[in-house]
Amino acid sequence: MSESCGRPSEHDDHGAFGCAEVIAEVWTLLDGECTPEKKESLRRHLEACPGCFQHYGIEERLKALIATKCSGEKAPDSLRERLRLEIRRTTIVRGEFQS
Repeated sequence: MSESCGRPSEHDDHGAFGCAEVIAEVWTLLDGECTPEKKESLRRHLEACPGCFQHYGIEERLKALIATKCSGEKAPDSLRERLRLEIRRTTIVRGEFQS
């Protein structure tokens, strides 16, 4: 990421990937969905480019926050059962109207 403008550029001297490509691949890296070779190239770029490293850190914290907020408790069994019954009832009622 160009330090002068703070925006991703297509060309830089931080390895095989340009800043724009690294920014586009941040979630692939965070989700562990890239090949070992690509992961290594992206990591090298992040180590050499403070702007991209900062962007990566923000996305990493966002992912952790989402995981924390979405990994809460299950709905109580009584609520889950009421929802199941309501869905079943709605399905039956709709089936009667369509017949």
